[in-house]
Amino acid sequence: MKNLDILIIGGGIGGLTSAIALRRDGHSVTVIEKDPEWAVYGVGIIQQSNVLRAMKALDLLDDYMDAAVGFDFVAIHAPDGTQVAKVPSPRLVEGYPANVGIGRPALHKVLGDRTIAAGADVRLGVTAESIDDDGEGVTVRFSDGSEGRYDIVIGADGVYSDTRHKVMPDAEKPEYTGQAVWRYNLPRPADLDSLHVYNGPTGIGLVPISSELMYMYVTTPEPGNPWYDKQGLAKIMREKLANTAPTIREMAEAITDDEGVVYRPLEGMMLYGPWSKGRVVLLGDAVHATTPHLGQGAGMAIEDSIVLAEELAKADTPQQAFEAYRERRFERCKYIVESSLAICHGQLGKGPAVDNHKATAEMFEITAEPI
Repeated sequence: MKNLDILIIGGGIGGLTSAIALRRDGHSVTVIEKDPEWAVYGVGIIQQSNVLRAMKALDLLDDYMDAAVGFDFVAIHAPDGTQVAKVPSPRLVEGYPANVGIGRPALHKVLGDRTIAAGADVRLGVTAESIDDDGEGVTVRFSDGSEGRYDIVIGADGVYSDTRHKVMPDAEKPEYTGQAVWRYNLPRPADLDSLHVYNGPTGIGLVPISSELMYMYVTTPEPGNPWYDKQGLAKIMREKLANTAPTIREMAEAITDDEGVVYRPLEGMMLYGPWSKGRVVLLGDAVHATTPHLGQGAGMAIEDSIVLAEELAKADTPQQAFEAYRERRFERCKYIVESSLAICHGQLGKGPAVDNHKATAEMFEITAEPI
């Protein structure tokens, strides 16, 4: 199909990479984002070799790498800090590293700048009030009182997707895992040359995101999904690290800014049924929200956007494209969601403990396969 008029709901990673892929194919693209500031929180993100391959496919790789720190392995540590394994990562793009750490604001800028430069219409502070699919097209009424008519609508609006709720009200919903993640930016030690993971009931990762900065992520059991006031959050995060390896405890002393702490309860979700209805299709966390234990949430959304664009280019109807897209993506995304959740449950004692070394190596092998 050529020259479609497409609405993308959600201006995050999946929505923006979709806009870039679809504009390259000549479609007219409008992106709406409910946040009028179009902001992202200021910590980092890990992305593996399959994401570098996807960025190359989107012709974004060099801009992306300019904002990132590359590395070729993952170091695994016991809870006491002893390094027990060094897992090599496959390079999928010749001349480039296997993995990167990148600040979320830096990634957002790369994707946002390219989306605008590609000619997409980005509208901020706007939501879809109603989505009316009559079979021939989709009429959307917006929160600012305007209305638009589109050939297809893509819901890339995250784990709490309003699009999913509107078009598939009976679909699976996010479920709290019993665990949460804490994130904080810290000065990068000179010898931090890769992702360093510390196993244990409190899971920890140290990720370089620039020459000066790294971010620390910490997963903790949080029974009952407690709410924490922003005031005092840094002290609470430090306390969560009180029984960890000496190196981590020393780093934790620098966690002092409440505003710098990003705390998020971990929820998972997988749509085992259809990923679309009529002319409306979902991607990214709206379909397969994963916990971060394998570092592939954003990567799956980026791959979704490429595959959806490819299938739209080949198909005669939106429904054919959407079915082919789900067929190509389902097993891969299901593996990431369920394997990540297994690690989470193992850490919580809700299931058998998972060997992080083996799980990470398997993930690299599977995500190296073509999309």
